[in-house]
Amino acid sequence: MAARRVTYGEVVAIPEFRALWYAQGLSLLGDQFAQVALAVLVYNRTQSALATAAVYALTYLPPILGGPLLAGLADRYARRGVMIWCDVVRAAMVALMAVPGMPFWALCGLVFCVVLLGAPFSAARAALLPEVLDGDRYVAGSALQNMTNQAVQMLGFAAGGAVIAGIGPYRALALDAATFLASALFLISGVRRRPGAARDPSGGESMLATAVAGARLVFGERRLRTLVMFAWLCGFYILPEGIAVPYAATLAADPAKLPMVTGLLMAAMPAGTVLGAFWFGRFVQPETRLRMMGWLAMLTCAPLIGCALRPSLWVVLGLWVLSGVGGAYQLAANAAFVQSVPAERRGQAFGLVQSGLLAVQGLGILVGGFAAQELGPELVVALAGVAGLVTAGVLTVLWAEPRAEATPRVRSGSTT
Repeated sequence: MAARRVTYGEVVAIPEFRALWYAQGLSLLGDQFAQVALAVLVYNRTQSALATAAVYALTYLPPILGGPLLAGLADRYARRGVMIWCDVVRAAMVALMAVPGMPFWALCGLVFCVVLLGAPFSAARAALLPEVLDGDRYVAGSALQNMTNQAVQMLGFAAGGAVIAGIGPYRALALDAATFLASALFLISGVRRRPGAARDPSGGESMLATAVAGARLVFGERRLRTLVMFAWLCGFYILPEGIAVPYAATLAADPAKLPMVTGLLMAAMPAGTVLGAFWFGRFVQPETRLRMMGWLAMLTCAPLIGCALRPSLWVVLGLWVLSGVGGAYQLAANAAFVQSVPAERRGQAFGLVQSGLLAVQGLGILVGGFAAQELGPELVVALAGVAGLVTAGVLTVLWAEPRAEATPRVRSGSTT
């Protein structure tokens, strides 16, 4: 018998999920304001584009370097406690960043540490969510969080400039610190205490050994390895956002319209992701999602090939929105991954995948930016689409057998 689709209203009605959802959305909105504020602050201090870019790059580096090690904290200790402590410490660090006259080197160090603590926080939240939402509720909740993330990012970047202009960069950083404290309060009041998931909570296994064991788990099993490759496929279709400015320059006849065109391009894929997540979580039957995963993965890349024809702005926006819609396959991949990983290793596994995700995104954008200088942004986007489509096709073939093993778990809603 087909499993019943869970509505978003049913998920929102669960108090613990609401607490996690509110905490995530509020903190993320503060982070978007802080990113704009930090860029303005650093540029005003140094008048250096390189220094500004270097500080922005610090938001990618810490999770890649420290994420695989620190993510294990989400398994060793109570996940609610890990999230609360990360929020409190990050609030204190961001508050220090908001102190006028903070030396540039100290500012960079604080940025590094704040982002680094995001690794165990995200791993703990990702591992805790299946404990709060079982079965198809997990997919619906993940879709709702995905839509919230994309919507908050669009709102934060769009309104960030106006907020900074109104209150200044230092107060914007103070506002970000307040959102971390508010997030901690939501977690304290709305999420119940649970013991740590590790069988040996005393920490008999070192953090390095935990990371190695997590890597063996994730990459040593064919089904998990294929799901991770599906997640990392985003390195191809995230590339257009990284070269949105030079792409916009080819579409904007009037230089004065360049910021507006850039904004439209950068908002296109997130808008498609919101639409795709809503449709996938609300209207697609649970047992159908795994069968659609490969086709949707190919959809994320196929529309980008059309950019080789150098179409008009509105056609490009349509192609990029369609690519974003295909990104809904990540919800199915995420749910299958959760159902295949032991609960006591879930935080470490999520941390490893997230670190790799950031690495392939950064590498894709870096390679795309270099290639766009030589070949032009339209051709580079199209080539990324071709490479991604071929990769997605191979993964779809590889997924056929593991999918048959995963389908009974999805039907039963098992997350253990």
